[in-house]
Amino acid sequence: MSPRPRQTTSQARILENLRLASRKADRTALALALDEMQTLAFTPRYWLRYLTLIQHPLARIVDLLVIKQGDKIARQKGWSAPARRRRRPRTEPAPKQRTPRPRRPAPAAEQPPLFPDL
Repeated sequence: MSPRPRQTTSQARILENLRLASRKADRTALALALDEMQTLAFTPRYWLRYLTLIQHPLARIVDLLVIKQGDKIARQKGWSAPARRRRRPRTEPAPKQRTPRPRRPAPAAEQPPLFPDL
């Protein structure tokens, strides 16, 4: 018995599986392609291969929808401009804690008349 030959991820095989999945809605082919793409995307050793792979439109769609890794890798390697950060909308400064107001004197039982001369 001979040991099984080691299979490496092939860009052509990934693209063929993606084409098959897109034409015939083959879930198995899509699962295989996704698994191999994730191997390339999440292993630093294969980043260059992954970046060349996602130049293909089908692979790019899978990357954008499922893996979401290509742009992150490119930024880490310095191959693309850093992502612009959104400006946070300015919020009003936090309200200062209110100092307690002095208590009003309790109202007298009888209120003095407003016009005592009348």
